[in-house]
Amino acid sequence: MTSAPTAQEALRVPDDIGRAVVLPESYGDENNITYPAFKWLRENMPVGQAVVDEYDPLWLITKFDDIMTVEKNPVLFNATMNNPILNTQAGDQFLRSLTGGSMRYLDALPFMDPPEHTQIKSATSNWFAPKNVAKYSELIRDIAKEDVEKLLSYDGECDWATDFALHYPLRVVLGLFGIPQDDLPLMLKLTQEFFGANDPDEKRDDIDLSPEAAARQFQAAFADFFAYFNQFTEDRRKNPRDDLMSVLANAKVDGEFLSEGVVNGSYLQVATAGHDTTSSTISGAAIAMARHPDQWERVRADHSLIPKMVDEAVRWTSPVKHFMRSASEDTELGGALIRKGERLMLNYPSGNRDEQYFTDANEFDMDRSPNKHLGFGFGAHMCIGQHIAKLEMNILFEELLPKIKKIELAGEPKPVKTNFVSSFKTVPVKFTKA
Repeated sequence: MTSAPTAQEALRVPDDIGRAVVLPESYGDENNITYPAFKWLRENMPVGQAVVDEYDPLWLITKFDDIMTVEKNPVLFNATMNNPILNTQAGDQFLRSLTGGSMRYLDALPFMDPPEHTQIKSATSNWFAPKNVAKYSELIRDIAKEDVEKLLSYDGECDWATDFALHYPLRVVLGLFGIPQDDLPLMLKLTQEFFGANDPDEKRDDIDLSPEAAARQFQAAFADFFAYFNQFTEDRRKNPRDDLMSVLANAKVDGEFLSEGVVNGSYLQVATAGHDTTSSTISGAAIAMARHPDQWERVRADHSLIPKMVDEAVRWTSPVKHFMRSASEDTELGGALIRKGERLMLNYPSGNRDEQYFTDANEFDMDRSPNKHLGFGFGAHMCIGQHIAKLEMNILFEELLPKIKKIELAGEPKPVKTNFVSSFKTVPVKFTKA
């Protein structure tokens, strides 16, 4: 006689659904794989445990309210007990081998908990405030104008991602950092390797195939970033300038400079996340506008709608796919008992399409109001660079809309296969100049 499943066994996610959410390759086809899986989970098992080969057991958190509950409680749901970025067990074991057993392989905000997180974030947060970043509007606008003119030179057809969207945010980051624009190809290459570590198309030649290959590539990319950034820190301390790199290099806690690791981690965080998430949103906006030409026409006629369009593009695209948390003690969430040390995967694209909060959640609607999405996270770990991202996207579309009358897809967009931070490999478009 078969016994009835226990309460915990009843919360085991079906294997196909678990793989659709956990595996990086699933995110190469979100519309047909990940979003249907998220919908099933929200309707049937909003907090369920996935057991996928080669990964730790994971609690998949898919409802807006439950994600918010976790984000509001950084002590109960910590970022430091385990890897805050999902990796395979072999990958995590490799990363621990570099640190003597710790999962703290980067000294960046996503790898910190309060009170350390609060101290480090406070040391630089004033620079990222809306009033301060607005001072760089002219610099950003000059870059936007140049990139729009380059786009127009393609004479009506291009790859929106590789010819345009991947370059503009990185040029802005380089400008804000005060480092040479000539270094853009290197920075672009490292960013794609960093976030695309699980995608075969982004594989480095010096990384052999193995169970921990993605973790090795991740580590190799950030080591190359640090080697690049190290040349600037000492100079910015001796000769500070009016740029972001000087702010990060000279930030102090209790009168002492931040450690080299934290400074480099801060550079890396801004340079990578500040670029890839924004480029993905710019491409997502283009895809949405190509499918909704009526909304494109409206925003062309009324530029006051640009911030709403940008905000909806962040929600609809959801460039950040997850962050991981661990339970600091036994707790209950969404009716599930989560034991101390167990891992939770916060699925932001799912929360951003939760029908309880967003009517016609799968549709792009720039009139959506309110639009309190999770595209920038929430709580202590909310994205520190969100105001820069919004400003540069708003300015870009202010310069772009008068020049482009119509945009159409000329092929199927293809995102990078990653379950962490995603951009697009290709977005083929045709456009009509105004």
